[in-house]
Amino acid sequence: MILSQKKPSFKPSIPIAPMIDVVFLLLIYFMVSASLHRQEADISFQLPGLVEQSEPLEMPDEQVIEISDQGRVVVNDFTYDHPGAPRFIELASMLKRYKAASDSTRTEARVTIAPEPSVTHQTIVKVMDACGLAGIENVNFALGDEEASGGI
Repeated sequence: MILSQKKPSFKPSIPIAPMIDVVFLLLIYFMVSASLHRQEADISFQLPGLVEQSEPLEMPDEQVIEISDQGRVVVNDFTYDHPGAPRFIELASMLKRYKAASDSTRTEARVTIAPEPSVTHQTIVKVMDACGLAGIENVNFALGDEEASGGI
């Protein structure tokens, strides 16, 4: 006859008390280390912005855009964009700054386009598009020695 032996019943268990101690120690460590960072100080200051003028400042009455026979666009002795460019982005950027300065000084932004007689219409239209991108509505044309005063 075979005697049956009872195996000792061993149930694995995890001691929970040391785990709770470790969790509390970790919690205390992170709470203390998080408070060691210095808080940012609130420094009150204002960023510069647009200053409203009570009186208009002396600004150029208008910008004269000269267009040469080769299609070069010149404003104040500075050449903008390449004549073959599909759009005059540099000119539009300069005109936007001029428009913003005119608006802040409460003056009207005016542009006079002075093309040479042999300039193509396409170049003049690109200059007018740059004025439109800048938001300038008062555009005049100079014809020879006399200026046409009809705004577009």
